[in-house]
Amino acid sequence: MYNIIIDREEENTIVAVIENGELVELYNEKNKEKRLEGNIYLGKIKNIIPGMQSAFIDIGEEKKALVHIKDIIPKASTVTGNVYEDMSKYDITKIVKSGDEILVQVKRDCNEQKGPRVTKDIKINGKLIILMPYSDFVTISQKIEDESEIKRLKEIVKKELPSGYGAIIRTAAEGKSENEILSEVKLLTSFWDNILKRGNEIKNKNIAPIKIFDNDGIVGKIITDLAENNLENIYTNDPKIKESFENMQDKIIVQNDVLDNFDVKNKMKLDRKIWLNCGGFITIDRTEALTAIDVNSGKFTGNKNLEKTVLKVNKEATKEIAKQIRLRDIGGIIIIDYIDMEDEKDKEDIRNYIIECFKADRSKVQVLEFTKLGLLEITRKHILGR
Repeated sequence: MYNIIIDREEENTIVAVIENGELVELYNEKNKEKRLEGNIYLGKIKNIIPGMQSAFIDIGEEKKALVHIKDIIPKASTVTGNVYEDMSKYDITKIVKSGDEILVQVKRDCNEQKGPRVTKDIKINGKLIILMPYSDFVTISQKIEDESEIKRLKEIVKKELPSGYGAIIRTAAEGKSENEILSEVKLLTSFWDNILKRGNEIKNKNIAPIKIFDNDGIVGKIITDLAENNLENIYTNDPKIKESFENMQDKIIVQNDVLDNFDVKNKMKLDRKIWLNCGGFITIDRTEALTAIDVNSGKFTGNKNLEKTVLKVNKEATKEIAKQIRLRDIGGIIIIDYIDMEDEKDKEDIRNYIIECFKADRSKVQVLEFTKLGLLEITRKHILGR
């Protein structure tokens, strides 16, 4: 069971996810730098860069947004989108021009160096499905493995989905009734119709750029993601959050000192070095290109069998590493430098164990093989899509 803790103060908002009494995810957002990911804008194209097949769009935020040709044309594949599409056959200057008004959604937030990345491939997140107005295919979460359930869910969604619309069926839809799923499809398509209607009204008034939909930063994303995923309650010190999520009224409890009540403050300090119960420790160093995690035996001496000692430390470290990666929302390339293991079977045991540990992670994680240097490579997608 999940509980979400939301502490909104004057300068920042802290969102903590508690699973079965344990802090498993932690996010901290400065209110002045509220995330734009998921927001929908009617923007205005300012200038086109033919050599990059891209254009800069004024969306009304501090920095101009960038859109690439692959995020303007329809998706070529239900699996890989336009990743492998030959972009040289397109000419962005023939598709858009300066001054055009364009409906876009932020797919990647801005940072100190760059503005946000946007796309015309808009997605409307629901609890059970993600509606894709500009696609015509239905796909499903890879975490749903039962073939009969996959077939059932696809048939239900296609029954209500308007022509020319696509959808991604979320893991939370597994086992849900036909009425629950169809109700959400209707709700999301109606929501999208309202966005289109407002966009057209704004175009007629010539007041772009303007924000049409606000995803409410990390609060909106986390609540949407967990709404149908064994969510017990949402505790917050901000009454406005209860007002913003009308369909969650029965689960939102407003009270003071929410961080203290769930002992979150004592767990928020995320140190570089984390000690293990056995006496060993791990260190986590994040760089621009990757995250390096090192495992050390520390104070643990173990028994006379060196290989068993090494395996014990590495195994305990593995469980903690999976926990810390999820807690800190570490994404991209992750390299783990375990204590050297001579036995190939021990390496395989560790690799299988970390795969098992990552099953609790809501994000997509890929565990590769050990390299020739004995390093384990992992890739993970940020929950917040940085």
